[in-house]
Amino acid sequence: MLRAAATFVLATILATPAVAQKLGDVIEPFVFTLVTPEADMTARDITERLYKAKAGERIDFSGRDLTYLDLATIDFKGASLARTDLYGADFTGANLKGADLSSTRLDRAVLIRADLSGANLAGATILRPTIYSDMNNHLADAPRFSGANLRGIKVQAELSGADFRGADLTDADFHPLEQRAGEGTLTTLRKNVVKSCDFSGATLLRADFSESVLTFSRMTGADLRDANFAHADLSKVDFQGADLSGADFTEADLDGANLVGARGLEFVKGLSTAKNIDKAFR
Repeated sequence: MLRAAATFVLATILATPAVAQKLGDVIEPFVFTLVTPEADMTARDITERLYKAKAGERIDFSGRDLTYLDLATIDFKGASLARTDLYGADFTGANLKGADLSSTRLDRAVLIRADLSGANLAGATILRPTIYSDMNNHLADAPRFSGANLRGIKVQAELSGADFRGADLTDADFHPLEQRAGEGTLTTLRKNVVKSCDFSGATLLRADFSESVLTFSRMTGADLRDANFAHADLSKVDFQGADLSGADFTEADLDGANLVGARGLEFVKGLSTAKNIDKAFR
């Protein structure tokens, strides 16, 4: 669990020309910058303000720097955290239902069993978060986003088991942000992995899931118009009753996918190039 009082090592590493000379002029001078813990509130400050809040009062933490804070199990009571920097913050088991997290940075945050149902995450980023409590990746650890506003969100993560029922993912970007894993950053996945997720009744208008792994996910009754699933793994995905008008399935893997009752199949792009289309249920 992350601690606000944790000590962090040097944020900038400088390789000098002299060092490069000793290494055969192979290394060029460079600067490597890390995020530093400079939160302008403590976890105690936050819990005290929430404890003293009157019934129905929405506490405003918007625009704050809350990086690296240990906020596990806190009930935020629908607080406003809009435009807040939450890099590396620990939200294990936190109640963020109905909270305003629009345009926040949740990169490297710990979201184990966090409840973000009905929250506003429009324009937020969730890059390389911690989702599971151990290497077994128990799906029960995944966060909940049911009914949330995720319009325009950018995600690079392993989010298997997450609940997106009825959420608005219009223009959501689940496409890998790097050409290769780890390029220009710390360790990253090459593909977004969202297996066994529930997108039932969700709106994914123009959402980009290209190259993502969505095996065993449910998209029953979802609005998938103009969504991009090019090169995605859609094996065993349930599309029953979904609107696929204008969706892009170019070279997607449809092995065992359920397309029974799906609407707009005649308008799907690249369906003829999809892999294992003969093994899909239609």
